[in-house]
Amino acid sequence: MVERAGCPYCARWDKEVAPIYSKTPEARTAPLRRIGIDALAQSGIDLTQPVRYTPTFLLVDEGREVGRLTGFMNDDTFWGLLDTMIAGLPGPSSSKIPAGQP
Repeated sequence: MVERAGCPYCARWDKEVAPIYSKTPEARTAPLRRIGIDALAQSGIDLTQPVRYTPTFLLVDEGREVGRLTGFMNDDTFWGLLDTMIAGLPGPSSSKIPAGQP
């Protein structure tokens, strides 16, 4: 998760999703790492394009970006988009996991 201090959408994600994220199957596949947008250049992640908006959720495999969600509208949209992105990864599919369920 690329975030910025004072970002109202980051704060909404923190309130609506963060408390349960680590308890979900999605978190086992895509553990959350928080990076300030100003520190992103030093993160070592090979990005497909610059990050301009926060929050931006990067799916990273072996140091390379393989998926991206930009922004946060609501928790239902977040879980649906995250599950779609995770389902596109090679290996076992997470598409049978109910969104946001531990």
